[in-house]
This record gives sequence, structure tokens and C-alpha cells, in this order.
Amino acid sequence: MQRSGSGWFETLLNSHENVSSNGEIFSVKERRSNVSTIINTMDKVYNLDWFTSASKNECSAAVGFKWMLNQGLMKHHKEIVEYFNERGVSAIFLFRRNLLRRMISVLANSYDSQAKLLNGTHKSHVHSPHEEAVETTAKALEYLKSTRHIVLYYEDIVRNRTKLVDVQEFLRLPYRDLTSRQVKIHSGHLSKQIENWDDVQKALEGTSYESFLHEDYQL
Repeated sequence: MQRSGSGWFETLLNSHENVSSNGEIFSVKERRSNVSTIINTMDKVYNLDWFTSASKNECSAAVGFKWMLNQGLMKHHKEIVEYFNERGVSAIFLFRRNLLRRMISVLANSYDSQAKLLNGTHKSHVHSPHEEAVETTAKALEYLKSTRHIVLYYEDIVRNRTKLVDVQEFLRLPYRDLTSRQVKIHSGHLSKQIENWDDVQKALEGTSYESFLHEDYQL
């Protein structure tokens, strides 16, 4: 799912000498226009005919790519699950527990692409479809439940790097210390990043989303 730390997580995986994760290959619409183009694209990856800067095809123990849920995966889930099971493909689901942080990340990412920050704060409005994000997550897990998969949460990896040991065991890799050169731009408590924090706090207090105000992490 977008803004769930997948870019950072992929750089961690690619720091392993036996992993080739080839990025967000289905961001190109032509590759996901129908089931046939999706399968043809995956065949190229798993037949080691896909070459990117991340490719280590001569010594790869795990080969894959990053796939957002809105890039054809949900629409063609039946055929994709069948393909995964036939080819022995394993899936890593990466989600974010704190949907408020994800919403702010989406807004901040959009803002940063258009304007340079002056003081590191963003104007936030609590109107993002968080219910839709929860529903999409649940549907994805239901659709792909018959595949070999593992579910990870961004916050858990940040707090506890031993989760990366679990990932390497899941991928049947020799253990290595995984590192990333990617720098986190938006860090610290949300109250330091959102100009109208009081408004956000009032909107969420007393609701089922109140915990998002308090569940935080340190980097």
C-alpha cells in the first residue's frame, strides 16, 4: 500500500547480496493492462530476464518486485493467486498500523513534490478515506490467504529490527545485517509536523481512531 514504507523496506532487502527486488514494475500501466500482460511481466522477472540496477541474477536466492495493491493485483487476484501457487511465489505484505501517519505521509509527499518546505510543517485535513484503506487491506489478505505469505507492519520493523531476521528466514536466505541509505524526511511526533494539530486532535478524540494520536515511534 502506498506510503507504507515499502521503498525503504525494498532498499533493506536489496542490501542483501542474494536478493534482487526490481522495484515498482507495475507502475507502468501497459504492464498491468490485462491478465496476460501481468503474467508476461512476472514471467520475465522469475525467468531472470528482467534487468535493473537491483538485478543480481547470477547469485540471487530471492527475486521479486514491489507491487502496490491498486496496480492490478486486486482486480485480477484470482489469476494472480493461481500463478503464485503454481510458480511457488512468496508474498510479503507490508502495511502501516497508524493510518494517520500514512495519511500525513501521502499529503506531505504530494506537498513536497510541489513546494520546498520552509519550516518543516504541513497543513493537515482529516478527510482521507481511511476506512477504504482498512477495507482494502482486509480484502488483500483474504484474496491471497492461500499463498505462502508473511504480514509485516512498518512500525514493527522500525521498533524491532529482529523482524528482519524473520523476513530472511521466510525468504530462506542466509542471515545478513540489512541496511538502507534512504533518509527519512518526516520523522518525530506528528504534533511537530502538523500546523493544525489541535484541530486534528479534536477531530479524532473519542473516536475509534484516537489511538493514532498516541501510537508513535522513534527513529
